[in-house]
Amino acid sequence: MCKRSNKGFSLIELVIAMAIIGILTTIAWPSYQSYITRSSRQAAQAELLQLANLQEKIYLNANGYAVSITGAYNGRDDGGLGKTTGRSDDGKYNLSITPNATPTQTFVITATPVVGSTQELDGTITISSDGTRLHDSPGPGVDPW
Repeated sequence: MCKRSNKGFSLIELVIAMAIIGILTTIAWPSYQSYITRSSRQAAQAELLQLANLQEKIYLNANGYAVSITGAYNGRDDGGLGKTTGRSDDGKYNLSITPNATPTQTFVITATPVVGSTQELDGTITISSDGTRLHDSPGPGVDPW
């Protein structure tokens, strides 16, 4: 008589393994999405801080702030902040600056989530010339960041 060895998995073992993977995915996916949203928001906040620092540098040189995100940087208030697009580096936020007329002694830089991105429901992020940093989250109220 030949002895036959069973190699591989049975159908029941495969179904159980797939069920475990499905349960773990169901639990982990929302946490992963939340992590992606938070990390993109933090990247946008860091970029807003860099742009605000650039604004202060321009103010020291020209006694006024730049009014354009996409204008070429020349170190004066009649130039811009040198961004090639009006978006954040990862493309998940549209950047804008107000006021948009020179000469100006104040500014507010706003990052608005791009429609259709993972940040769409995250709310706007702002930084102003007086140092106020706000996150207008979808929930009630505006939180400092």
